[in-house]
Amino acid sequence: MKSFYKVSVVMLVVFAAVFALANLLLNVYCQPVNGRPYRVEINRLALQIAESGLESVDLSECAYVTDIVEFGEGFYSSADDCVIREINGELYRFDYSTDNIYDNSVSVLIVNIVLCAAAVVVAVVLLYIRVHILLPFERLTSLPYELSKGNLAAPLKENKSRFFGKFLWGMDLLRENIEQRRSRELELQRERKTLLLSLSHDIKTPLSAIKLYAKALSKNLYPDPKKQREIAESINAKADEIEGYLSEIVTASREDFLSLEVENSEFYLSHLVESIVAYYGEKLALVKTEFVVGEYQNRLLLGDLDRSIEVLQNVIENALKYGDGTRIELLFPKEDDGVLVAVKNSGCMLEAEELPHIFESFWRGKNSENINGSGLGLYICRQLMHRMNGEIFAEIDGGDIVVTAVFGRA
Repeated sequence: MKSFYKVSVVMLVVFAAVFALANLLLNVYCQPVNGRPYRVEINRLALQIAESGLESVDLSECAYVTDIVEFGEGFYSSADDCVIREINGELYRFDYSTDNIYDNSVSVLIVNIVLCAAAVVVAVVLLYIRVHILLPFERLTSLPYELSKGNLAAPLKENKSRFFGKFLWGMDLLRENIEQRRSRELELQRERKTLLLSLSHDIKTPLSAIKLYAKALSKNLYPDPKKQREIAESINAKADEIEGYLSEIVTASREDFLSLEVENSEFYLSHLVESIVAYYGEKLALVKTEFVVGEYQNRLLLGDLDRSIEVLQNVIENALKYGDGTRIELLFPKEDDGVLVAVKNSGCMLEAEELPHIFESFWRGKNSENINGSGLGLYICRQLMHRMNGEIFAEIDGGDIVVTAVFGRA
């Protein structure tokens, strides 16, 4: 904001300098005409009358003289200023007007009014920029820092500005979503901790029984072979019980560790494609990756448009990270039962035996060495597609890899 104030002051100073310079130039170069310029015109007309007579005179080209009257009745009565001359023994009255004589004060006034009007317009524009653009944006300056610290308490005031109103609303919605997700994650962590404590307690019972049976067997307290078989079967049953508890722990640690909410509705394929092209068209051009969009027939799809965009963005980001950066294609294979949207990228470095695992959580292939990632991108894509009653799969086509999302038709 301080920079804006400096710019505003500089502009006002510049206008003041232009204002002063314009007045100076007007006073120096636009001085009013000295003397009586109408007399020069009267003298010229008098010479013309003396040589050729009154009939030869054309007043249409005269700037000051409005009429020439010969001596006669009413000769001395004129409503305008006039000059009487004797020419060849005859009296002539030259009526003239001084309206066309330059008035410097009028021009200076006009220039000053124009400059003042321009200065007012600039001041209004600067004020508009400050109120409707800079002030709403200034409210966001501390928000990223506060979010980075985890401070989600202070909401943003909504603004109806057509420039930042929706942006401010979106930022406030983002803050609320982060706060809600953090609350859900804390609740989920609390539930899992409770589950783990409960399962740990439950495991102690069969584990203690196994230890007792094992100690009894080691001391040969049950010499009867039939009793020994019963104890062995009991140990096996307790081991199965422990294995069941362990399965619950593994399931709890793998499932629903991400909040993937989906609002299924209907949307057009063109909206999905336009959003992807708008985002990646320029981005891929900057990194000099050829981006090809195939032909498609616009259809009404079932699912969540925002989540569908997220799926394709994850796939394309993977293509950028693990491909050779030469070419990425957005294709639309024909399918009778659904609508297919495929992302094909050149430079596949994934081995064929690794292909079935790419949609597993936290799995990363051998081609991911020295490349940052969590191994969750494609896992999230599959979870989202399943929640939208769709599917996603991948295949290797020569030196390319193709990841295809299957959407249901409305």
